[in-house]
Amino acid sequence: MLKEPIQIALVDDHKLFRSGMAALVTNFKRYNILFEAANGQELVNTIKSGTVPDIVLLDISMPVMDGVEAAQILRSKYPGVRIIILSMFEDAEKVLLMVKMGVKGYLLKDSEPYEVEDALLKVSQGELYYPEFVTRHLITNFNSKLENIKLNPREIEFLRFTGTELTYKEIAEAMNISVRTVDSYRDQLFEKLQIKSRVGLVLYSIKNKLIEL
Repeated sequence: MLKEPIQIALVDDHKLFRSGMAALVTNFKRYNILFEAANGQELVNTIKSGTVPDIVLLDISMPVMDGVEAAQILRSKYPGVRIIILSMFEDAEKVLLMVKMGVKGYLLKDSEPYEVEDALLKVSQGELYYPEFVTRHLITNFNSKLENIKLNPREIEFLRFTGTELTYKEIAEAMNISVRTVDSYRDQLFEKLQIKSRVGLVLYSIKNKLIEL
């Protein structure tokens, strides 16, 4: 859980939308708008100057530097900054790209205020916020790629644990193995399943009924 007030950077090229979003977020009480930016380059420059937010609400489509490029820079140089994507459309290709890059949340711009607050709360607590349409795109993507993959019993056991709130260290303790062995299972599954995140492992497990919802 992040320390309150949680510092938010709001990045969108439409000033009117930024103003409305800033007023909404400020009204949630627990959050402070640290700064606003009109594009990814302004965001990166501001963070480079030492003003680092806890969470970035990041538009995908912007001039100068779009959200995809900005997110890549943040994930590489500022991995502690948590990203929630803002988008006008259910763009399947960009959804998949952003999830693979490790963004923590995804919001459509016509989301209800309670959905924005829920996304901020979950991401500030270290959780993920992906609405139903994101899960739908991801499951469809897995359906087309992950067929006839054989897993051993320990890999299956590890996959089931990924759907819990346990950290990798706690998973190692539950499986009575070392953290290094857990890391090995994770990396092997990333390669075998062509997945790059824990979210992907969980979605694979749900699709293949290893985890019951």
